[in-house]
Amino acid sequence: MRWDNLVEKNSTAGNSALFAADAVTTRTFDTPEFRGITFHEIRARSILNRVPGASRMPFEWTVNPYRGCTHACVYCFARKTHSYLDLDTGTGFDSQIVVKVNAAELLQRELASRHWRGEHVAMGTNVDCYQRAEGRYRLMPGIIGALRDRANPFSILTKGTLILRDLELLRQAAEVAEVGVSVSVGFTDRELWRTVEPGTPSPGRRLDAVHTLTQAGIGCSVLMAPVVPFLGDSPEQLRATVSAIAAAGAVSVTPLVLHLRPGAREWYLRWLGLHHPHLVERYERMYGDGAYAPTWYQRRITRQVHELADEFGIGPAHRGEGRRIGRTPAATPEPGPTQLTLL
Repeated sequence: MRWDNLVEKNSTAGNSALFAADAVTTRTFDTPEFRGITFHEIRARSILNRVPGASRMPFEWTVNPYRGCTHACVYCFARKTHSYLDLDTGTGFDSQIVVKVNAAELLQRELASRHWRGEHVAMGTNVDCYQRAEGRYRLMPGIIGALRDRANPFSILTKGTLILRDLELLRQAAEVAEVGVSVSVGFTDRELWRTVEPGTPSPGRRLDAVHTLTQAGIGCSVLMAPVVPFLGDSPEQLRATVSAIAAAGAVSVTPLVLHLRPGAREWYLRWLGLHHPHLVERYERMYGDGAYAPTWYQRRITRQVHELADEFGIGPAHRGEGRRIGRTPAATPEPGPTQLTLL
């Protein structure tokens, strides 16, 4: 997928030009939270993206208002997507942020199409829609509002506490459709957090957001991801994390072991060599056959987390069918851009 596939059809972007002057506005902001970050504002062609058929995700459609992420998680699987634009998957992914400034208006139009069937829409499954850029661009209120107005079921996965800004909109949407909110907290170890997720709110702040959402009537689950082999997977660490998740009032917890796809794999192993060189060989053995840890290891972590969840009174997530108003099923719409997904 090249840059010219991301701009409106009436754009005259060049065939392979990374940023065409008439299609993209590039900005920098001289403020502490955005120093060193470049924003590339585009007007996208489409905003509803079809998930690849081979994906194991329980939904078919996503909305991604941003590409690249200032959370700078060293393991982020979405790093590979920056290479499709000839952008660097390392520091470039962390600092070159593509912003689809017309996301809300485009979603309103696509949801109103007679071909749209009101299917579940997932957000935050590629890059975080509540990363720092959202504080400036404020795309999510319009996106949530569009989904609310169509009573369209949706879910949000985030590490960002900025989601609390939109709490009232989420409550309004939940009155007419199924709304699922999940916060990602893979561990509570602050030293590990500072090095692998340097641009995110602390795990404690994220769990405070879980508590606030739940108290406001928005049942919030926790995706315990990633569980990091040899750094965040000891029985003591797993217990501390699940205990904190339970104390925050999460309605469920679902563990997910670190996976390392191309793009993320190289960046993560580079980080590992700098911070934990003694683990590089162990990782090369564990992930030698592909992106995922061995099945026996994943099952062990899942079993341990579920046992702890039972002990603390929480369990794995389940999602039902959303409510819809006045919608007649029709033909499936033409697919938009295909994205990589969480699994």
